[in-house]
Amino acid sequence: MRANLHTTNASLMDDVPKAFQDWFTGQGWALRDYQAYMVGAYARREDTLLIAPTGGGKTLAGFLPSLIDLSLKPAVHPAKLHTLYISPLRALTNDIERNLMRPVEDMELPIKIGVRTGDTKQYQRAKQRKTPPDILLTTPESLMLLLSYENAADYFADLQTVIIDELHSFATNKRGDFTSLALARLRTLAPDHIRFGLSATIAKPKDAAAWLGASGTPAALHSVESAAKPKIDILEPTVKFPLGGHNPRFAVADIYAQIKQAKSVIVFVNTRAQAELLFQHLWQVNDDNLPIGLYHGSLSRDRRQKTENLIAEGHLRAVVSTSALEMGIDWGDVDMILQIGAPKGVSRLLQRIGRSNHRLDEPSKAVMVPTNPLEAVECAVAIQAIERGDRDGEDYRTGSMDVIVQYIVNRACSGKVKPRELLAEIRSATPYSKLKKADFDALLRFAEDGGYALKTYERFHRLKNSSRGYAIATQAQARRHRMNIGTIVEYAKLKVRRMASPISKRGRVVGEIEERFVMHLNPGDTFIFAGEVLKYHGVREMAIQASPARRARPKVPAFAGGMMPLSSYLADGVRTMVSSPSHWSGLPSQIQNWLKLQSDFSALPKAQGVLVEAFFDRDDHVIVLHSFEGRKVNQALGFLLTKRMEKVGLKPLTFSITDYALTITSLEPVNNIHALLTPDILDDALTEWIINSPMVKRSFRKIATIAGLTEQRLPGAQRSMKQVTFSTDLIYDVLMKYEPDHILLRIAREEAERDLLDIDRLRDWMMDIQGKIEVKILPHASPLSIPSMLQLGREHIQGSADKALLEQASVDRGQALLSDVQHSLNEMVQPRAK
Repeated sequence: MRANLHTTNASLMDDVPKAFQDWFTGQGWALRDYQAYMVGAYARREDTLLIAPTGGGKTLAGFLPSLIDLSLKPAVHPAKLHTLYISPLRALTNDIERNLMRPVEDMELPIKIGVRTGDTKQYQRAKQRKTPPDILLTTPESLMLLLSYENAADYFADLQTVIIDELHSFATNKRGDFTSLALARLRTLAPDHIRFGLSATIAKPKDAAAWLGASGTPAALHSVESAAKPKIDILEPTVKFPLGGHNPRFAVADIYAQIKQAKSVIVFVNTRAQAELLFQHLWQVNDDNLPIGLYHGSLSRDRRQKTENLIAEGHLRAVVSTSALEMGIDWGDVDMILQIGAPKGVSRLLQRIGRSNHRLDEPSKAVMVPTNPLEAVECAVAIQAIERGDRDGEDYRTGSMDVIVQYIVNRACSGKVKPRELLAEIRSATPYSKLKKADFDALLRFAEDGGYALKTYERFHRLKNSSRGYAIATQAQARRHRMNIGTIVEYAKLKVRRMASPISKRGRVVGEIEERFVMHLNPGDTFIFAGEVLKYHGVREMAIQASPARRARPKVPAFAGGMMPLSSYLADGVRTMVSSPSHWSGLPSQIQNWLKLQSDFSALPKAQGVLVEAFFDRDDHVIVLHSFEGRKVNQALGFLLTKRMEKVGLKPLTFSITDYALTITSLEPVNNIHALLTPDILDDALTEWIINSPMVKRSFRKIATIAGLTEQRLPGAQRSMKQVTFSTDLIYDVLMKYEPDHILLRIAREEAERDLLDIDRLRDWMMDIQGKIEVKILPHASPLSIPSMLQLGREHIQGSADKALLEQASVDRGQALLSDVQHSLNEMVQPRAK
């Protein structure tokens, strides 16, 4: 059902005590219909998904029934967990605690609130396990840890409400699968509890309601619409847009000018490395000494919490942040959002924009700063989608089976469990409702002893079986499991310890950094971290020793994660807009001129089919396929196409990808691209290639870690990524040789096709372009090809071209390519000027 935003009607008010109504009035607020509706849903014991715009008290609506119910208890009551709040972000739980304390303290309610996340100190965790608060704010990983203890049944027995916040952000991925299993366990331990899901941006509400509900019964859907549409503009910089890359340095002066005009700004970027770079660039032009902060997940807990408090108290003019601040946090003083780079998704952009004017009846304000021409087009498409009310998001799919293995071990840690009960509990989670008995049996056997090829190793004997059911084999196995709970597989991290000087013996930890970054550092090198330039001295006791430095061009920390994937919705929109000049009116004039130049020199890609441009660049033949299908599809197509080119003697050299295009260089010209781009490229050779490619090993590494074949953390130590990789690669080779039908190998192949390569999307695209392939033979690179030509990080093709290359003089191809591209662009512009 849908609701408007008018004042609450009298019938809904009946369930809200006068003390609470008076409190709302005292805050200068009007109790909303949907807030009162959630109180009624609680009274009806009705699982409910609430979709409401940011800033209108959505989170309070979720908690209001619990606050009312707990307010009726005596001031002194038994310590029992009443309400469990699950958030995907640690920062969000801290903010919720701060906001919840307001009504609790104002009305002097007899309610105890606790927070349990990865940041919670050990003594606090022990205290919470012994004496639970009335309301516990936690994350999926901390919840699963609580469920692994022997007292879990007693701890959750009196649970009344589970609130899942920002449900859209993780319900469609492995973390969502993981959470759904935890919810299934809670339903077993406390059958009568109700679930409230909260979100501002959900593309598929019915699917989300089904995910939230239990045992095939979808949650009720309550959707709220706002009349206040966000105001979004695209920044037209005072200098020219770069033709490629993702660095916003060219527009720093314009970004700073926007910050000066606003009261308080969150500057969103897409990667942590971008955050560090932009923060440095802003301080280089910060002549007014404005208070500008930095926020991302690798900073220390104290640093993050300090920044959160500064924003909440209105002491920061701007903060440069990754997605760590895009959800839920209520900062009314933030009056503008700056989005640096393309958003990659409509829902993601809307979520970020909602951080400004965090009040329901006021429009959010945002300015988008694209960092190359095609990002400008993507920004324009996203703005139009928001104006139409469109949303995008990942599909809800069958749950990942490696998560089941971790859950089986988790259940065994808390006590004996029979297979039939375990299977029924897993199937009660919507993502696993169709789990096959044969697959479950295979996963259970693997969890027990590793399976045929691994059962001779004591290390993999995690469960013991008896007539009463399965239990954890040893307490040592339980400890190893608890230290590695979760689905987030990262590179090992080192603490960054800031020393006052190179000879200091002590220093303060300012955050963590991926271990692989250290492999590229030598003592004396400088790098950016936590907003300052540091000099690297070495590693001691799992910490980087670094001191302040003054070097203009430091290296930048490398963070795991990389580029966000482009949604298929935005990909289609960008292709449609580029293909039609009548849609260009909302684009910056620079971008319109760039597309007009493309049209004059070559052709515009059509809304259907694919444009392929071919030209000779220095010593190489180049083809650029303008697919507009995202990085995963282009990555898979690059591997398959160069493999086919190698077979027919075209001697491919390298390929590079963007979200929009695939660029391949070769020693021989591609004279018949139609013969190469045929659907049979996805025949049986695809399976052989996937099995033998590094992709499956990469997928297996993550699956093996989640399923417990290897650990990221051990008692008193953090394993290096080199150790984890060596361990999982060795196990992979053993299984391929002795047990090629092992269920984890099957999972790895399926996930490589789906998550790393998006083979289904590639297959659909290959069918769609047949008979619609337009080929342009050009004297040099076109304007549309240049962004892809400038892309860093090319894949090198191993093959006969290697031998041919040895006969050529060694040159710096990267610099030569950039120089030639710029020369080609000048050749195109100069005749027009005449």
